[in-house]
Amino acid sequence: MTVTEPIGIAVVGLGKIARDQHLPSIAANASFRLAATVSRNASLPDVPSFAGLEEALAAMPDVGAVALCVPPQVRFGMARAALEAGRDVLLEKPPGASVAEVMALDRLARDAGRVLYATWHSRHAAGVAPARDWLAGRRILGGRITWREDVRRWHPGQDWIWQAGGLGVFDPGINALSVLTAILPVEVFVGAAELEFPANRDTPIAARLTLRTTEGQAIEADFDWRQTGPQTWEIELETDAGPLLLTGGGAQAQAGGAVLAQAEALASEYDGIYAEFARLVAARESAVDLRPQLHVADAFMLGRRTQTDAFED
Repeated sequence: MTVTEPIGIAVVGLGKIARDQHLPSIAANASFRLAATVSRNASLPDVPSFAGLEEALAAMPDVGAVALCVPPQVRFGMARAALEAGRDVLLEKPPGASVAEVMALDRLARDAGRVLYATWHSRHAAGVAPARDWLAGRRILGGRITWREDVRRWHPGQDWIWQAGGLGVFDPGINALSVLTAILPVEVFVGAAELEFPANRDTPIAARLTLRTTEGQAIEADFDWRQTGPQTWEIELETDAGPLLLTGGGAQAQAGGAVLAQAEALASEYDGIYAEFARLVAARESAVDLRPQLHVADAFMLGRRTQTDAFED
């Protein structure tokens, strides 16, 4: 039996998502070894630390992969530098500030023979695969998405999220769209949208979308970042075989009178990401599904905009 050495991986950006999710999942996966971190103002004990990615790539030839956990507005140049330096790249969601730049990265990765993985962590929730399997071959009659959470709890002091390219409420809303596009047996598109912008922000704090299946059925989506107390991450779909309900961001699923999955919200999603990244690297395959980001881009393009009160973190 061949024993493979773990892949040296550099984590770029040491903010909340990297510390809460990426680092524990890397530590739990025998296919990876944390080889370096890149951050202008943070470091970890006993791990080589660099202020810039290009410096890290030059100094650490044993870094075979890079996980980009920085805001999407600055990610393209880093991803390009890593790919051109011969490294495989994992992109935190959303994979970029624009659809076109991620498409360009996909081409760069193919030309360089490298792996590019645009991650959607909610697709690894426990109920997503069983829900997809249950829906296969069934007809969608309609549905509703309710994705309401507290921005102060999940993104404290993160001003980039409110700046152009930061997505605002679509940062969590894109998780719902990633689940929806993973489980539906048909494609959907944005038919209409209403976007609510705080007077002092460049990105929306709430959004209401009407998505339509290619067969014309409506799925209404309600995204809001002002919900305190319990958080709501639900997708309910009506089908010709009865309703399917996903709750807890996809961790729990029930359909046809049966429980398909019952897990804790957010549990093991990033473990799933790194298991898939290890598989992709071994197979030398990329995975870049842009549908969730395309739906967000279409919502910005089609959306009717209204202004609400200024929002302060």
